[in-house]
Amino acid sequence: MGRPKQFDPDAAVERAMDVFWRKGYAGTTPQDLVDALGIGKGSLYNTFGSKHALFERALRRYRDSQAVALVEMLQEPGPVRDRLRRALEFLVDMDLADPDRRGCMAVNAAAELAGTDEVATELVQRMLARTEDAFRALIEEGQRSGDIAPDRDAAALGSLLLNTVVGLRLMARVAEGPDRLVRVIDATVDSL
Repeated sequence: MGRPKQFDPDAAVERAMDVFWRKGYAGTTPQDLVDALGIGKGSLYNTFGSKHALFERALRRYRDSQAVALVEMLQEPGPVRDRLRRALEFLVDMDLADPDRRGCMAVNAAAELAGTDEVATELVQRMLARTEDAFRALIEEGQRSGDIAPDRDAAALGSLLLNTVVGLRLMARVAEGPDRLVRVIDATVDSL
């Protein structure tokens, strides 16, 4: 009979998410994971199977925690444009406050692994589609309330807003301050 696990696999996935988010998939070594999780390599592989399997779980954890937060902010009560502005400002503030300037783990994974890692690509595609759908729904709500012109293409605006978020998250990784990012937010909200 084997020894019982001496660690919490859920907490380990959370710590692994942070390592992958900070270093990327290729930049993360098994030793990085062992060090961050505080477990032996045997426990790492016995519990998660492989570095890639752990990365998949970490990316799903990101989706279930970080990515869902934006969708929930967009669904809060209040005027549509105000909710959109708050959500975009929240992302910028969060990214600029992060000392590691990690940006968005999904965007980072897309930039690093799209076209070479089918599972990661699919996970990121689903995350981005969910965000885009939330933006489209917000635009449609704004059209019903009269906050956004009804003749605008809600799907196209949802895609534009998704692209804006991806760009903001990338720009925030290297921004010296919030000025340029705030201009993007202002122009985005004003364009609706």
